[in-house]
Order: sequence, then structure tokens, then C-alpha cells
Amino acid sequence: MQQTGYLAVKYCGLSLPLRVLSSGAGYYIGTGSDELGPVSRESEEYFPNQSAADAALATGNWTQKHTP
Repeated sequence: MQQTGYLAVKYCGLSLPLRVLSSGAGYYIGTGSDELGPVSRESEEYFPNQSAADAALATGNWTQKHTP
């Protein structure tokens, strides 16, 4: 299972761990850091709540975006 963000590496040159983040549209799997804030949205999906996004990340049941 992928542990770092594909888009963060490809487009930003940053190897950052995947994590659950949120925006006005919902929860998503992406990358970010305390210093940089959100860097990339890696999942095609938005999830209705943090529990659903956590489960998708843990099981790999999400779709990787290929472009920002």
C-alpha cells in the first residue's frame, strides 16, 4: 500500500506521508505538514466524515488521482 503521496512527489518534489485532511468539500486523503499546510489532494473521492476517510486510508479502498 502506498504510504507517501504520489502527487506530492511528482509535482512538488516532497515525500510526505498520506493522511486524512478536510476542506469545505469534505474529507480526503492527501498530504501536508505543520510547516506547509495542505500540499496535495491524493484521493479522487471526498468522504462524508473522518471515520470513512480513515477507513479508506487504512484499507486502501480509495482512488489515486493522477493529476492535481
